[in-house]
Amino acid sequence: MLPVMAAKPGVAIVGAGNLGTALALALRAAGYTIDALIARPRGEGLKRVRGLAKRVGARASNDLSDVRAELIWLCVPDGEIGRTAESLARQFEWKGRIAFHSSGALTSDELARLRRRGAAVASVHPLMTFVQGSRPSLTGVPFAVEGDARAVGLARRLVKDLGGRAYLTRKEDKAAYHAWGTFASPLLTALLATTEQVAVLAGVNRKAARARMIPILQQTLANYAAFGAAGAFSGPIVRGDVDTVKQHLRVLRGLPTARAVYSELACAALRYLPVKNRNSLKRILGSGRD
Repeated sequence: MLPVMAAKPGVAIVGAGNLGTALALALRAAGYTIDALIARPRGEGLKRVRGLAKRVGARASNDLSDVRAELIWLCVPDGEIGRTAESLARQFEWKGRIAFHSSGALTSDELARLRRRGAAVASVHPLMTFVQGSRPSLTGVPFAVEGDARAVGLARRLVKDLGGRAYLTRKEDKAAYHAWGTFASPLLTALLATTEQVAVLAGVNRKAARARMIPILQQTLANYAAFGAAGAFSGPIVRGDVDTVKQHLRVLRGLPTARAVYSELACAALRYLPVKNRNSLKRILGSGRD
């Protein structure tokens, strides 16, 4: 019979980058003991990890064998998860332990080597962006969870303790799930970077453009939250203002990448959102789509 795990087991976090740091701080605040923070060999420096370890009352190490916790949470890049699991499998007894990784795209099978050694494993991914210098709250954040029943059970309790919301996902849906998340933040950021380039074309420098865009961006998100995509959509395309769209395409010839982004997003609007003069807009955009 497997040993009974404590309601709030001790946690070891492997990889204390932006995500690992946020999790360590949130878990500590939620009453979990952080047993150890393990620095990646070619990742964050041990000095930085020691600083975080002091804040959460943990040991700092760069030795994968220096793990005693019941729950081991891998917060390493996707390409390192399998190799890290392989290394961890050789270090100590895994029967009764639980291991998580936090890849949005990869399934719990990346930890199959640990599963074969007796661990219960799961992928536990927060749908949130983590960048240097920012520590977002995990309250209300959705976590996609899949894996072994015992590991999933712990993940659901842990996410609830963090103030988040756990949602079961299927292995075959992970890649699409992560693509969805990529649209929601990284590609949205790429769109904003492109938007700054268009501002420069209008004679506004990027720093000023960013400051001036914040009110309309905030209101757009507020409208989207309140009314959905269709209710939040405004501007010349929803009005079917063909002449204005023609002017936009003409002036954007000097920025081919921005023009391509504009055209593709406009075509997406024609497909997914209510617009007027749809056929005329299709012709000038050259979408050739139904």
